[in-house]
Amino acid sequence: MKRQNVRTLSLVVCTFTYLLIGAAVFDSLESGTETKRWEVLSDIKDGLVRKYNITPEDYHMIEIVIIENKPHKAGPQWKFAGAFYFATVVLAMIGYGHSTPVTVGGKAFCMAYAMVGIPLGLVMFQSIGERLNKFASVVIRRAKCYLRCNTTEATEMNLMFATGMLSSIIITTGAAVFSRYEGWSYFDSFYYCFVTLTTIGFGDYVALQNDQALTSKPGYVALSLVFILFGLAVVAASINLLVLRFMTMQAEENARDEDKDICRTMLPIDEHVIAGRMRSHEDQASVCSCNCLGNKQCEGGALLPAAPVRPLRALSHRASLAPELVERASV
Repeated sequence: MKRQNVRTLSLVVCTFTYLLIGAAVFDSLESGTETKRWEVLSDIKDGLVRKYNITPEDYHMIEIVIIENKPHKAGPQWKFAGAFYFATVVLAMIGYGHSTPVTVGGKAFCMAYAMVGIPLGLVMFQSIGERLNKFASVVIRRAKCYLRCNTTEATEMNLMFATGMLSSIIITTGAAVFSRYEGWSYFDSFYYCFVTLTTIGFGDYVALQNDQALTSKPGYVALSLVFILFGLAVVAASINLLVLRFMTMQAEENARDEDKDICRTMLPIDEHVIAGRMRSHEDQASVCSCNCLGNKQCEGGALLPAAPVRPLRALSHRASLAPELVERASV
């Protein structure tokens, strides 16, 4: 089995093993809390139904009203500010789910908009990430020159460390900002920033959804959009380095495998390398009537040993012989 197939199979096995481990850990961490929350909510529901004598139909209607009213806490979701925020979330593939199109035209346009916008956004973030890596390499090279290091070139590890540090700074700073404006704890804000910049987008924490923020706080709206776009560009730079590193390793392994395959089909003969199969006697036979190359077959079918190759001086001397000697030698 080739090394590429072994690596692919190993990646599949490792990924599914990682999924199983993650499922077991989440089960142990969240399952008990989920059960307790459901019991508490069920007790509250039963108490409200008994206290106010609410029918199941009325209670279901109240649930619908509360769920549908939740996105409107931030104000109109489909005015220009809210629509721009939604378009940014679509293009960045975050998908919070805090607001979704309801009309048939809106759903159709969302699909067409995403088909064009998502590739455009990926190319833009990739390009910005490359420019950031270039800028980081220049800074690292100058820093090494200033520190008088032996090597001044920026290695892949240097760039990965720089982009990783920049990503950490953006997430920690954004967590502090959102904690102040949204009233979340710092850990919840950090969780929101990480989920957003990795494009997971669960939607349990969404910025700009309280106190009519979309219409009353334009500066905060702009800050949130800049955080999303610039943060995704920095994360794209880090991912770009990881992808390039993986592609480089794969190309090196492919080159080594090709060299090994070539070496297996090469046969060393008299300090020369001949590829492919050994030449047969028919291949070695001379195309001319003389036996200067290869073996010559006699009338009985037996192979006669090939005449030794004569040096250039002997050939020139033979060319100077009389025509009858040349004919006799040829025979």
